[in-house]
Amino acid sequence: MKQVELLAPAGSFEKAKIAFMYGADAVYAGTSSLSLRTRADMQNDDLEKTIKYAHEIGKKVYVTLNIFAWDEKYEEIIEMAKKLNKLKPDGIIAADGGVIEILKEYAPNVPINVSTQANIVSLHDCKFWQKNGAKRMILAREMNKEQLKYIMENKPKDMEIEIFIHGAICFAFSGRCFLSDFLSCRSANLGDCAQSCRWSYNLYAEEVNNPGNLMPIETNEYGTSIFSSKDLCLIKELPEIIDMGVDSLKIEGRLKTEYYLASVINAYRNAIDDYQKNPQNYEYKKYLKELEKVKTRGLTTFYFNDRNNKDIQEYSGRQYNEDYEFGGKIVKYEKNLSTIEIKNKLMVGDILEIIVPNQIDPINFKIEQLYEEETKKLIKEISPGVKGQKVKMKLPIECKKDWIIRRKK
Repeated sequence: MKQVELLAPAGSFEKAKIAFMYGADAVYAGTSSLSLRTRADMQNDDLEKTIKYAHEIGKKVYVTLNIFAWDEKYEEIIEMAKKLNKLKPDGIIAADGGVIEILKEYAPNVPINVSTQANIVSLHDCKFWQKNGAKRMILAREMNKEQLKYIMENKPKDMEIEIFIHGAICFAFSGRCFLSDFLSCRSANLGDCAQSCRWSYNLYAEEVNNPGNLMPIETNEYGTSIFSSKDLCLIKELPEIIDMGVDSLKIEGRLKTEYYLASVINAYRNAIDDYQKNPQNYEYKKYLKELEKVKTRGLTTFYFNDRNNKDIQEYSGRQYNEDYEFGGKIVKYEKNLSTIEIKNKLMVGDILEIIVPNQIDPINFKIEQLYEEETKKLIKEISPGVKGQKVKMKLPIECKKDWIIRRKK
């Protein structure tokens, strides 16, 4: 069976390390000014560290340079292309034809991956981009499995295909949205989306025979989040996707927490490995159980199985799976008392779960005692009053630095 790449988001160098620890084969990352996540904490030095670290441990990094650029951006783009040509990441993700032309000229040593922002939905489109220098096509999320299968069966052998399998879905076609710019002067196509589709809206209808008289349209049980989409989850469909020969499976979420990354990446890592070892006995529910411990919007397969699927909108605007939260990150393991960086309030008696890399079942334990980090004085509870707040406690198993702990509410 062909090996498939698990590709994870990395909004910072620290998040890249977490992603690799929990099983990602590669990460995608970009600087704040030239990628579609201006609020990601990844600057030039961090990007360089991420690439170096990844290559030292046999992993890959794809750099996102996927804004739709005004002419005044091209001086910066050229300088970044020159820099990336020296750093040699494993690919550059771009969508703008002008940017791709710059990459071919100034970063000829780095493969080009065409972003999902380019809205690739056909084999003809794939071939166009390959003729124009691209190695990998990141397909639009709106495609269904029959369309994907057709491309996989008829594409040139040296063409790579990447698809999204998990994460947020944009209200607009493959993320090409102007709603945020229109409502809040923050351009999604320049990486500064305000997520206006997640807002709640009040609707009014104007009477035909009485112009200016606005009648409110009352909401029903669905609420007022009329644009907000559920989150994509293709854990059940994973065997079909792997069997098609897709090269890379992508998780969305460069702005997500380390807890989110650990939970989601670990679930998909185990699912992929288990299926490839024993395809006849693949059971998606145990992986879905782990994915559902992460607070998220409702989950959907979007159009993958059915072009007429209507179960894609999150009308209530609510978040689900609120039984668990980010508990902490292991700073230092010691047999008697380990040091934990806390992320939410912890109390004696709390039930915690250690998310163990490459193991689908977490290790459950109860906090019997808590100690202040410096004085080792017994305490009953602790809250994250400052960034990096730490506490000591006894862990039930030997753990590694940076393993993630979740707390059951």
